[in-house]
Amino acid sequence: MVKPTLLVLAAGMGSRYGALKQMDGVGPNNEAIIDYSIYDAIRAGFGKVVFVIRHSFADAFTAVFNAERFGGKIEVEIVYQELDYLPEGFTVPEGREKPWGTNHALLMGKSVINEPFAVINADDFYGADAYRVIGEYLSGLSDEKGHYCMVGYEVNKTLSENGTVSRGVCSIDDEGFLSSIVERTKIERNAEGQIVFHDLGEDETLEENTPVSMNLFGFTPDYFDHSEAYFREFLADPATQANLKAEFFIPLMVNNLIGNGTAKLKVLSTSANWFGVTYQADKPQLMAKIEELIEAGVYPRNLWGK
Repeated sequence: MVKPTLLVLAAGMGSRYGALKQMDGVGPNNEAIIDYSIYDAIRAGFGKVVFVIRHSFADAFTAVFNAERFGGKIEVEIVYQELDYLPEGFTVPEGREKPWGTNHALLMGKSVINEPFAVINADDFYGADAYRVIGEYLSGLSDEKGHYCMVGYEVNKTLSENGTVSRGVCSIDDEGFLSSIVERTKIERNAEGQIVFHDLGEDETLEENTPVSMNLFGFTPDYFDHSEAYFREFLADPATQANLKAEFFIPLMVNNLIGNGTAKLKVLSTSANWFGVTYQADKPQLMAKIEELIEAGVYPRNLWGK
């Protein structure tokens, strides 16, 4: 069985959070969310972790998150996402300040990933069972192409009490495959207790158990080639050129491949609870949840035994 790779998207600076939250301590010995993700991935059979970061904080990041920290239990690679890392023939539009989003970041892993891989956000706590189910799926793949997956969560389990959140809202067919995914960027529970989003101004409701993506996807390496080709189309699109904040999201790429029949994506269920720190005020709640999991024996109090 193949050992899958974990691709960690850690290049975002956490503008709403107000700090470099990828490195912020949330465990009893200053462990970051990344530490718990790597711990769960090792238990789930992953053989390598690839961090996507920025050069601006590389020294501080690599001084902490390295193979020695993880006790040599998993191979570690570092790749970089920068605004001007673009296909040949393209340049950064004048006035553009930020890189091109999650699928642009994912593309940075192509040079070091040749096996099935899962992709996660550095600042999301996905839970041990989520890594187990996606690890099992990816470990069963070898030379297959277009066999993708994602772990789905119910939207009511992914909200913040401290502001709106962005989620990929999913439609799933009768066989458990994704039929579409739409990025919604302003989801919250309103004063009446309903879950709503208002991307277009007026409130639109979501059912409590609506499946959403938390960017826990699984892909085979052919995904990189598809992404490179579509990224060129994305950059050449006049709408992209006119929008200095346009982003090449993973859901955008996934929708394209599903829509044209290139790939199928299985939605995997998990018993895990998702936790996150979109805002600084979310941190105490996350720390309390981690303490509960330690008390329940899910994690050791000193994660790396040092």
